[in-house]
Amino acid sequence: MIIHEYQGKELMNEVGIPTTKGRVASTPAEAKAIAAEIGKKVAVKAQVHIGGRGKAGGIKLADTPEQAEEAAKAIIGMDIKGLKVNKVLVEECVEIEKEFYLGITLDRDAGTHVIMFSPMGGMDIEEVAVTHPDQIFKCHTHPWLGVQDYEIREMLYKTGLDAKMIKQVAMFCKKSFELYRKWDCVLTEINPLAVLTDGRVVAADAKINFDDNATYRHPELEAMREVAEEDPLERSAKERGLNNYVRLDGEVGIIGNGAGLVMGTLDIVAREGGKAANFLDVGGGANAALVANALGLVLSDPNVKGVLFNIFGGITRGDEVANGIVQGVKQVELKVPLVIRLSGTNEKEGRQILKDNGYEVAATMEEAAKKIVALTR
Repeated sequence: MIIHEYQGKELMNEVGIPTTKGRVASTPAEAKAIAAEIGKKVAVKAQVHIGGRGKAGGIKLADTPEQAEEAAKAIIGMDIKGLKVNKVLVEECVEIEKEFYLGITLDRDAGTHVIMFSPMGGMDIEEVAVTHPDQIFKCHTHPWLGVQDYEIREMLYKTGLDAKMIKQVAMFCKKSFELYRKWDCVLTEINPLAVLTDGRVVAADAKINFDDNATYRHPELEAMREVAEEDPLERSAKERGLNNYVRLDGEVGIIGNGAGLVMGTLDIVAREGGKAANFLDVGGGANAALVANALGLVLSDPNVKGVLFNIFGGITRGDEVANGIVQGVKQVELKVPLVIRLSGTNEKEGRQILKDNGYEVAATMEEAAKKIVALTR
């Protein structure tokens, strides 16, 4: 789950991270009123869950409340990379002397969270990682103890910042990690972390992503969810209880049990010249209700021209899975080819049940991928 910049700044303010002054507006009139309250030059910024707002014309500067109103008129309703702008953030313009980058995320290789700081802020951190990898400084945190003050200072000393700036930036690192842990985030990012000409340091931007698997612990976050900007099929998957669904841009619907198995299926379909329309891991079993639910979701994507079921029967028996597929398919309107690969416990019995009911059955993943790609063509 991701939230808008203005929402991220609200959460940052709650933990004591100073941000640029401003509020969100849904109408040009509201934008004008907020600009009048601020009483100085403002930036009017589109609030959409995608990057590149500035290049798309989604950020405009305004010297007066009237100009802010006109800027909001131009931005609200515009389309940015397929997303409609419904809100704008109206905030004070600040004079920036220096820009830093500060981010926290999960380092899967290290098996813990990592605080990342770069004196090269204001640009994509991915670009910095390629062109100036020596300018990204990291501090790994302890999964139980968190991060200690001396660890943050040790990281920042390597950047060449003076003692006064290190003290200021260290506060942002500590508070950002507090926010990150409190809300079960997978990413908190301030880019730029701006040093102003008056000496203040503020978060001039805010990006926060939450772990979907932990949002049940934070029901208050649901009010921040921007349903209109979510993929409708991914939203439907959550409503159906199918939390391991990701929509892709291909034509082969993929259903499997186990994330690794599904990812391997995507790769094999691609190797055979096809493109997956989705990732869907249905978990351990495949009873009739689950099959019908999964198929109904996958088939609701108009791009799907065929479905590949790849099931491994471990604890679940293959004949039970086969009966679940047969009964489940009867509950949906299937107008596209369906290929099933079934292996594991009682696979022979399961395959026979599927064949007796007229289904296309494959012995291996490679055979299944070849068949479904050929049938979708």
